[in-house]
Amino acid sequence: MAGLPELTERLMTLLREREPAYRTAMEADVDGVRDEVQRSLRLNVGSLIRPGELREDAQRCSWAIGRARAERGLPLDALLRAFRLGGGMIWQELVDETTRRHPADARLLVHVAADVWNFVDDHCAVAADAYRQTERELMWRRENRLRLMAAALLDGTARIADLPATAAALGLPEQGRYAVVLARLPSGRALAEARSQVRLSGLRVLWYRDRDRDGSGSYGIVLLGGHPHDGDGPGHGHETGLLDIGTDAAYGAEERTPGAAASDGDGYGDGGDGRGDGRPWAYGLDVDAGEIARRLTAPPVARIGISPVVEGLAAIGDARRLADTALRACPRSGGTVVLEEHLPAALVVSAPALGAALSERVLGPLLRLDLSDRDIMLDTLTAWLACDGSAQRAAGRLYCHRNTVLNRLRRCEQLTGRSLTRPADVVELSLALAAHTLLDP
Repeated sequence: MAGLPELTERLMTLLREREPAYRTAMEADVDGVRDEVQRSLRLNVGSLIRPGELREDAQRCSWAIGRARAERGLPLDALLRAFRLGGGMIWQELVDETTRRHPADARLLVHVAADVWNFVDDHCAVAADAYRQTERELMWRRENRLRLMAAALLDGTARIADLPATAAALGLPEQGRYAVVLARLPSGRALAEARSQVRLSGLRVLWYRDRDRDGSGSYGIVLLGGHPHDGDGPGHGHETGLLDIGTDAAYGAEERTPGAAASDGDGYGDGGDGRGDGRPWAYGLDVDAGEIARRLTAPPVARIGISPVVEGLAAIGDARRLADTALRACPRSGGTVVLEEHLPAALVVSAPALGAALSERVLGPLLRLDLSDRDIMLDTLTAWLACDGSAQRAAGRLYCHRNTVLNRLRRCEQLTGRSLTRPADVVELSLALAAHTLLDP
């Protein structure tokens, strides 16, 4: 105990020589490291002498050291080697002191060697447990901060003054060109694996799980313009695993996912350069929302809405609202809707009460037919509109004769009071059909 100050300096010198991480720590705060080493040696040696009195204090000290070194980013293996170096130094000092003072008793050290090294191992375990727990807490705090940043962007509540910090943390250029994708799958555990199949090949994406609904939807912030290596955040260089940032999983791990995304399940997928399929990165002024749909891979049951392109992180909230509208315009059976390519349907779902009123006013007589008759009339009208007013092509789609299609269309005209040769009436019929398809329960 009397030689602990000198032992502290020897251990400091040994750590400086053998552990680069500790050498860096000493350059930053040598007095703090010295106090930590001296306190640990004093309590640990004291605990060997008076275990009943000092054992808990010694363990609390080792726990505090593990926690402090995790907070400062010292590698765990360097921390454990430091504990073992200290244990080895204590053992060697015990041997030297006994040999010098009581040579005849040196043989008795054999009986306590196991106790000393078990003591060292126990304190290594305490420090490692504290380190890992602190590391998990720090990761959770970082994830939570990233979640809040992504949520603020999507909600449109991010402050302009905070955008530079948000851009740096998320690895996205502040002035990039963006679109937002909303992907939603039916609820149910059977589709858990399908979530990982929603992929945007060759695009840099930050996904955020939508937990406010049924937990099966995710927003993707897609970078379409701005250099793919701008920013130093976790999305650096490829599809990222914030892909699941709205879950309780660790950032960058799935269901990250964050990371996650989900993406490929743990965040950083598509191969090391993010291009997995060999296609080039999709960046530049000529890249539009349609490129997202072309690069999208998703299960048939997925419903996906894609917003128009917006400029800058500050506009992500607007893009998210437009992605919501695009998803509402998506068929219940599944599919992908690029909002700019489905604006009439988007108008209908944006005002559902008006859409329902239009459907009833225009299609009411058809909707009140017997179920089988109603479906035949609606399917025929839908097919004729989809075939650009060609009865011949509609007949091929419906597997019937052209005259059958014409007869049904004439009946539709009679029941609805709308003429299929009058453009304004065709517009009304088209919007009413969209309202019936998208809004009816």
